[in-house]
Parts: sequence; C-alpha cells; structure tokens
Amino acid sequence: MLSKELVAASTVPLVLSVLTEGENYGYALIQRVRELSGGKIEWTEGMLYPVLHWMEREQLIESDWRKADTGRKRKYYRLRKEGRKALQEEKTQWLTVHETMTKIWKTKLSLT
Repeated sequence: MLSKELVAASTVPLVLSVLTEGENYGYALIQRVRELSGGKIEWTEGMLYPVLHWMEREQLIESDWRKADTGRKRKYYRLRKEGRKALQEEKTQWLTVHETMTKIWKTKLSLT
C-alpha cells in the first residue's frame, strides 16, 4: 500500500487520467484505479467524493445524474477542456519528479 500522502497527492491526476478513457461514476473510478494499480491504490468513497466536488468547483470536470440499468441514479463525471489542460500540467510535474528520483536512485545504486 502507498502512504496516505502519496495517495492524496496522486488523486487529481489519476482521476483526470481515468476520465480520458471516457465518462464514469465515482465507484467505477475507485474500481478502475484499484485495477490499474494492481490493488496498491485503495480509495474510499469518503476520500474520493470531496476531491470530485472540488474538481467540479475548479471546472476541471462536470457531471450529471443518470439512471443506471439497475434503476439507481448515478452521478457521471467527464473531463472539461480545463481538465485536459490541467492533466497536461500534472503529467509534466509527475514526470519531472519521476525522472529526478530515477536519476538519484540509479546514482545511489551504482555507488553501493
């Protein structure tokens, strides 16, 4: 399992990334991230929904309520143009961190 801090820091870019696959509802986002991470990233509804609401207020995503096949109403989220732009910025930042850590770890490994 990842630390709470790392999970929290990666939530927005992960949601934006998953929504590039198409619109989805909250529980399905939780399941998709669990699947993509091989079970290493475990979100709860109580953690995800405040982030989704914040992302809506920031106009990164938009949503609407629809009836599912089961008859239950679900809120479906989709990316806005602003969300796609934010995702590009997030990718740049995460790749910078990844590349920096990789360089540090390769240097350290070669010295030991």
